[in-house]
Amino acid sequence: MSDLRFQRRLAAQILNCGENRIWINPEALEDVSSASTKEDIRELIESGAIKRKPVKGISRARINARKAQRKKGRGRGHGRRKGKKTARMPKKELWMIRIRAIRRRLRQLRDTGVIDRRTYRMLYMKAKGGEFRSLSHLNAYLQTQEIIKR
Repeated sequence: MSDLRFQRRLAAQILNCGENRIWINPEALEDVSSASTKEDIRELIESGAIKRKPVKGISRARINARKAQRKKGRGRGHGRRKGKKTARMPKKELWMIRIRAIRRRLRQLRDTGVIDRRTYRMLYMKAKGGEFRSLSHLNAYLQTQEIIKR
């Protein structure tokens, strides 16, 4: 096989890409080796003997598969974690999620008439003071204090 470095370089200049992206048709090797000018190379490009290969992309298949597994909870154990608990989810955000859920529940109880405005205000202030760890803790408190009956 003849050395086609010169033709490859000319084709790369014409097609405005790297030499490694130049594809030369194996059936037209004789025509390509006889080409000595840019004009000859242009004719070969038009005839399809020389082409520009497409740019190689980076496959996201592995990343997408890993993301799907993480969504299920895989690879999220103690061994994978770096940083404190509060670095992964700030204290303020945890508080916001918790207090919004508690306040939503209190509003619902007040609007349905299960608790009156005074009780609502008292419970609201207790929630604001951080007395309830969670929504289930609030519900347990309501039952033990016999504010609501289950």
